Amino acid sequence: MECVKKNDMVAVLAGKYRGKRGTVLIVGSGRVMVEGVHIVKRHQKARKQGEKSAIVSREAYIALSNVMPVCPGCKKPCRINVAQEADRQVRLCNRCKEAF
Repeated sequence: MECVKKNDMVAVLAGKYRGKRGTVLIVGSGRVMVEGVHIVKRHQKARKQGEKSAIVSREAYIALSNVMPVCPGCKKPCRINVAQEADRQVRLCNRCKEAF
């Protein structure tokens, strides 16, 4: 079971954006895109007649090892345990044992 999933709240542990929190937009292989973190500028070319070219700001991927899930109960970054609960797996906070 994955420890970080889409729409999870995560805290950034390392790098330029250390300390920031945001929700996960996309989870890739070893990479994750977090809302409001690692904003980059991209030049966008006009594709249709009448459309304007622009410089667009958007999120970019950061390493999955640089983020940690934030527990919805204790509101702190935490490691995750997995427990079997009535024929399905549940992610648990390592501190307060609350389910995600």
